[in-house]
Amino acid sequence: MGIISAYMVPHPPLIVPEVGRGGEAKISDTTNAYERVGRHIAAKAPDTIVITSPHTVMYSDYFHISPGSTASGDFGNFGAPQVRFDESYDTEFVDELTALLHKEGFPGGTDGQRSRELDHGTMVPLYFIRKYYSGGKIIRIGLSGLTLAMHYRLGSYIRQIASKLDRNVVIVASGDLSHKLKESGPYGFDPAGPEYDARIMEAASKADLGEMLRFDEDFLDRAAECGHRSFVIMAGAFDGVDVKAEVLSHQDVTGVGYGVCIFEPGGENKDRCFLRHQDESAYVRLARAAIEKYVLTKDRLKYPDDLDEELIRDLPEEALTERSGAFVSVHKNGMLRGCIGTIGPVQSSIAEEIISNGISAVSRDPRFVPVTPDELEQLDLSVDILGKPEDISGPSELDVKRYGVIVSCGMRRGLLLPDLEGVDDVRDQIDIAMRKGGISPSDDYRLQRFEVIRYK
Repeated sequence: MGIISAYMVPHPPLIVPEVGRGGEAKISDTTNAYERVGRHIAAKAPDTIVITSPHTVMYSDYFHISPGSTASGDFGNFGAPQVRFDESYDTEFVDELTALLHKEGFPGGTDGQRSRELDHGTMVPLYFIRKYYSGGKIIRIGLSGLTLAMHYRLGSYIRQIASKLDRNVVIVASGDLSHKLKESGPYGFDPAGPEYDARIMEAASKADLGEMLRFDEDFLDRAAECGHRSFVIMAGAFDGVDVKAEVLSHQDVTGVGYGVCIFEPGGENKDRCFLRHQDESAYVRLARAAIEKYVLTKDRLKYPDDLDEELIRDLPEEALTERSGAFVSVHKNGMLRGCIGTIGPVQSSIAEEIISNGISAVSRDPRFVPVTPDELEQLDLSVDILGKPEDISGPSELDVKRYGVIVSCGMRRGLLLPDLEGVDDVRDQIDIAMRKGGISPSDDYRLQRFEVIRYK
């Protein structure tokens, strides 16, 4: 057994009649769809119901899984304390999942609980589930501020444990769509709002779960959605399998989008493994090919003999005809795992520069132990192609988003790339580069700036 079905559902407390007091009538399409979901889950008779919610404990860099054996909650905060839930957690599943996350070095587990009370993002789905089905223990998982890829990966781990325990498991991805669909809505209007709803419902209708990974973070912020990461966790649970999707409803009458969909798995399909190489540029795919060959065989990739025809075709002409400095950065689970680069060209071409620095990033960065084969699936890569450095007279000619900086004093030199997370001030950018080069503020140093083209 394993993941037998999944559901994309909203969580407006209004939909509960004891809360809505008649107001729920205006979202009757959503109510009717939710009723179908409740009956569908009852027919599946799952052992475990995994609910991902934006309104339980949420951290910027950690996925919280609710601990303990039981939890309760009611709609007292919405004027209906009589609507109450007393649920049992699937503790064996939670223990196995947290053990796997710990083994993988993945930032998730049962630490940091602030409240045991069930949240409305969990209780609204339970209202319709328990109307038709009293069986099955639950698991409650919060979202995080980590990347969409990390949420997708969490879904794949949930699937692994479902298969390992031979459980019949359903996933309920709780989340509203955009909150910026109408001027009269809770957050006003933004054009990104209806665009988000249209895109996510189109992806759902086609079971294009890979599309859910392609949403830009700034776009998601402008759309003021709350459920996208929940949907991406669900998508990850179906990685590598065919999926049948059925859209039951989509409403936006309150200024907030509500979508209800059912997803059911089919057979295995390697073409639906969406996480690795998701929208990677040709330069990043080249770096990945070099890294994988070296980590697995200790041999250097030969260009172009060791590359597939598609990658050779996608690489730009200048990859072989031009030379430039390049940096290859490697991240694992959102954390830096290695970064090596050259300020100016050392190899005969850009392609050879990327191959060389990619190998060095996973094997010779003195801050880290070498990357091992079992880590390869978890690596996210970026490649920076450096422009020619130019001398500048002072910090006023820098821009941390546009320019990298080189600080030089004699043979000592420190470099910092542009547009790095946490580096928002030119002075900080210079200070970090000086520390990397062992240069003090009292030294007679010079500044240079350079631009980069970043490939992800």
